[in-house]
Amino acid sequence: MSRQGLTPTEAAAAIVAAVSPLPIEAVPLNDALDRVLATGVTSPIDVPAWDNSAMDGYAVRSEDVRGKGAGGAAETEGGREPAPSGARGRQMAEVVLRVIEIIPAGCFPTRRLGPGECARIFTGAPLPEGCDGVIRQEDTTPLPDDRVRIDDPRDAGRNVRYRGEDIRRSTVVFETGTELTPAHLGVLASLAQSPVSVRRRPRVAILGSGDEIVDLDEREAILAGRKIASSNSYTLRALLHQNGAEALDLGIARDDPEDLRARLRGAADADLLVTTAGVSVGEHDHVRTVLDELGLDLRFWRIKMRPGAPVGFGLLRGRPWIGLPGNPVSTMVTFELFVRPVIRKMIGHRALYRRAVPVRVGERIALGPRLRHFLRAVVTEEGDGRVARLTGPQGSGILTSMAKANALLIVPEDRPEVGEGETLSAILLEETRHVEEPPF
Repeated sequence: MSRQGLTPTEAAAAIVAAVSPLPIEAVPLNDALDRVLATGVTSPIDVPAWDNSAMDGYAVRSEDVRGKGAGGAAETEGGREPAPSGARGRQMAEVVLRVIEIIPAGCFPTRRLGPGECARIFTGAPLPEGCDGVIRQEDTTPLPDDRVRIDDPRDAGRNVRYRGEDIRRSTVVFETGTELTPAHLGVLASLAQSPVSVRRRPRVAILGSGDEIVDLDEREAILAGRKIASSNSYTLRALLHQNGAEALDLGIARDDPEDLRARLRGAADADLLVTTAGVSVGEHDHVRTVLDELGLDLRFWRIKMRPGAPVGFGLLRGRPWIGLPGNPVSTMVTFELFVRPVIRKMIGHRALYRRAVPVRVGERIALGPRLRHFLRAVVTEEGDGRVARLTGPQGSGILTSMAKANALLIVPEDRPEVGEGETLSAILLEETRHVEEPPF
């Protein structure tokens, strides 16, 4: 049964409750950026897989070099002389070690270190047995006959990356629902995890309507003022792409039921149908009528909010339909509140909504109807908190108010007037942290 006049919170909850995550698919790691893991990842190996060097230098036994710096001047065959300049101002007993092998990255050691022995080693190379530290090369002086002098023992017992210090074998590295960033892809690559299991990208069919609306191929009519450019088509395609969905553009239907039916047939394979305009009560608004004829299970068709009251939702042959208003600002606001969470749920997210944050209102605001308002605002950090100021006139056709905004300021229905300095909540449009329940 359809319902009219839901609150935005009720509408959002009703929509996402009717939507399920999409099927799982396996994709190569290079195609997995911004996708959401459908299954958790358990490490099959230790990372690193072996103790290795964090420096270019010499793998040593710490007992051969540690504590050698307290004995005053260095001992030589000719008597006593100042310590090498590399000793960083300290005097130390000279330590000379025999270099038994060279271990480049990608090679493995072949010998165990014995007393007085070391190995030339490079960053990332496995440490030989008996080694417990790496002296960086700038603290050493190579000598003839495969020998090296340790000029500063400060790295005794250091510069070792231990096996499994990043990831232990059999531990859960990433849980189901993790959104894959470049860093995540690097970790998965280190575990040889490709392909990875993710939710399929939603295919979202979008359809505009109205005899007055045309695409940019009718540029002359637009510039002459005879027609209106279909800005919604461009913003919706961009919003869908930005949020991980694939757009299937059905074009712009005329104010004619038969044209609507023909175009809607193109949405047969879509996971979600989004229409703009045509859901009000005007005699030329045919979208609801045609959808009813096609078997729409209408759940609701109005929301107590501004902008964006004429929002419809239902299931068409089991697949969700969301009807957005035609005014450009209303389209973008209602996309943020109601369409974006659906896409996030379809691709496997658990937290669907951007969080709301407290803001101090930077100007007096007077509103009309007692509806929940979502005003376009700029939120800045000032002093000890955030301050919100409107982007200017708030008409639902003023698309520049969205272009300037970085937030939606939420004014509750019981606040027809808000004084400067009062505290409200705002949804930050660039916020990356999300919550599971609607914050509006």
